[in-house]
Amino acid sequence: MNAMPKNWYWVLGASYCVHYNNSVKPSIFVVEDDPDISRLVRHHLENDGFSVRVYSTGANVISDAERQRPSLFVLDIMVPGKDGLELCRTVRQTPGLASVPVIFLTAKSSEADRVLGLEIGADDYIPKPFSPRELVARVKAVLRRFERPLPPSPLKVGDIAIDPAAMILTVGGQTVPTTATEFRLLDYFARHVGRVFSRDHLLDSVWRDTSYVTPRSVDVYVRRIREKIEPDPENPRYLKTVRGAGYRFEAPK
Repeated sequence: MNAMPKNWYWVLGASYCVHYNNSVKPSIFVVEDDPDISRLVRHHLENDGFSVRVYSTGANVISDAERQRPSLFVLDIMVPGKDGLELCRTVRQTPGLASVPVIFLTAKSSEADRVLGLEIGADDYIPKPFSPRELVARVKAVLRRFERPLPPSPLKVGDIAIDPAAMILTVGGQTVPTTATEFRLLDYFARHVGRVFSRDHLLDSVWRDTSYVTPRSVDVYVRRIREKIEPDPENPRYLKTVRGAGYRFEAPK
C-alpha cells in the first residue's frame, strides 16, 4: 500500500461534473490498493459518467479486460502481486488490449519514474497527491486523443505499412503492436515525409491536450517508435533527430 497522509484527497478534490451523454458509458478499470483513494477515484469518475471497476491487486485484471475490454486503465504502480508496471507491460503485449490507453496514478513521482512509465507504454502519468478534478480532466484528455479520426487512406513508406482504418502497423510484412499514441504519432510523421517538426508542434498536432504533456514525452514516444520500426534504433533510417530543431521522417532511398 502507498504510504500517503490521510484525508488530503478530500481537501484537494472538488467534484468535476461534466457528464457524458452517450448511452454506453466508457468503462475504466482502476487498480488501487488504498480503499480511500479507490473510493475517491470511483466517486469522481462515476460522477462524470464513467463506468468504473476497481481492483485492489493486479490479479484478474487482464483476464477480466480480455472478456470485457475497458476504454482505459488507471493503474497504481505499488500494488500487491502483479504491480502496475508489470500490468502495463502485459496490456501492451496482449493483442486485444494493446491499444487501450493507460494512466499511471502513483506516489512514485520522480522524473525517472515518469519516463519509465511512459517507456513501458503509459499514455499519462499522474503523481500523488493529486486533484480529483485534474484526474478526471486528464482521463477525458486521453480518451479524446483516441476518439479523433485518422486520415482514412493507408500509407506505405519503405518497409513500413500503416492502415489507419484498422490501426495496424506492419514492418517488413510483420504486424507490430502499438499503442494508440504511438500509432497516431507515427502516422503523422509518415504523412509529412521530409518535414522537420519541433516537439511543441508535435504536441499541438498529435496530443492537442498539451496542458498535461511535456516535450520530454515526445522524446520517449520517438524512442519507442524507433524500437518498433527501425532495423537499428540507434542509427535510424526513418525517424531522425534534427539537432536543435526536433524530428524528421525520411523515406529511405
